[in-house]
Amino acid sequence: HAAEERLASVKAPDTRLDYLEEVFKPRKRTEATMEFVDLPGAGDAENAGLTKHLPSLRQADALLIVLRAFENPGAPAFRGRVDAAADLRLIREEMQVADFVICENRIERLEASIKKPTKDRDKQKAELDLLHQCRTALEEGKPLSEVIQTPEDEKSVRSFGFLTQKESVVAVNVNESAASEEPPLTDPLARETIAVCASIEAEIMGVEEADRAAFMEEWGITALARDRIIRASFDALGMICFLTAGEPEVRAWPIPRGFTAVEAAGKIHSDLARGFIRAETLAFDDLHRVGSMREAKAQNLVRQEPKHYVVQDGDIMNIKFNV
Repeated sequence: HAAEERLASVKAPDTRLDYLEEVFKPRKRTEATMEFVDLPGAGDAENAGLTKHLPSLRQADALLIVLRAFENPGAPAFRGRVDAAADLRLIREEMQVADFVICENRIERLEASIKKPTKDRDKQKAELDLLHQCRTALEEGKPLSEVIQTPEDEKSVRSFGFLTQKESVVAVNVNESAASEEPPLTDPLARETIAVCASIEAEIMGVEEADRAAFMEEWGITALARDRIIRASFDALGMICFLTAGEPEVRAWPIPRGFTAVEAAGKIHSDLARGFIRAETLAFDDLHRVGSMREAKAQNLVRQEPKHYVVQDGDIMNIKFNV
């Protein structure tokens, strides 16, 4: 077990870049990346626990919950038993309690504050009403994601970093015999529940790349759970990727779902947003189907999109600008 928090930067697997490399033969390839903060597991009684790591958890944009479902006498189990479903219930309950404490403390402060006439009084009353709804939901065992629905509500409570408001992915670490099976439990609150056998995945990564397919076939594994977990985590963050492609580089650019063309241009460089004229846009699936940019243009698949165009996942974009 890690005795402290550890930070890792991870590349998001994207097979679309494999194809773009074939087509454009670039000098460089750049995947989208995201950061994971690894917290000590529950078996590390001295360093684990939600309360000890609340600041990091509250700052997280999404949560990856890793549960133990494997037997190994050499690795003592939490509370002397292997029960992934019970561990998940405990984690969800601790998240509810942590959010309830924050909610209750803020309600007390607001109720005292609105007794005084101030210019922020109406705003505070609105926040208090929302927090009363949050407290009721938590008392009923409901996640705050069911209460906080509008962008205004989300902005009002953003600073609290409520855990039950965050999207989550559950990874269940299973025995080797269950490596190719469905996960032994499902979590209706999670974006996705994925079975992974960490010991086999570690072995696969230790094998030469040319031999991995045969090794995986031997275990009945069609794809690395690692890649599925990374992809599901990326989706839980509410992110998509637009792509740029040319001889210098093929690249995946992560942006929040709903970003416009001019906002996407700003991710590449502020000058592109400031002097934005239009975005030459081609859907990746269309390029893949016709096989080349020349053929895509011949079939009028390349669109000229204005700055308010909402970017779609897999759009290949070339920004025209003038500063």
